[in-house]
Amino acid sequence: MKKVEAIIRPFKLEDVKLALVNAGIVGMTVSEVRGFGRQKGQVERYRGSEFTVEFLQKLKIEVVIDDGRVDTVVNAIAEAAKTGEIGDGKIFISPVDTVVRIRTGDRDSSAL
Repeated sequence: MKKVEAIIRPFKLEDVKLALVNAGIVGMTVSEVRGFGRQKGQVERYRGSEFTVEFLQKLKIEVVIDDGRVDTVVNAIAEAAKTGEIGDGKIFISPVDTVVRIRTGDRDSSAL
């Protein structure tokens, strides 16, 4: 099993969610996060003063899937989240040793 974490622009959430549902994903976790990369923040004005917002708002989507579905899920996220501009985000893939469904005690693939 793998955990796919995607950092995306907030306005792309609906597109990514639809792409994942169409790819057969039935559950995901979404968190509001802040960060910066090559975008390096942005300059804003407030009451005539300029200031730099260093940490930009992003969303993190987490999905745990069977190994055979990784490419499908990664491609779905990448296509749906892409704008072609700096700051589109990143996708991270990590191994998952065990999953346990709390309600039933199911483990691993049956818990997904």
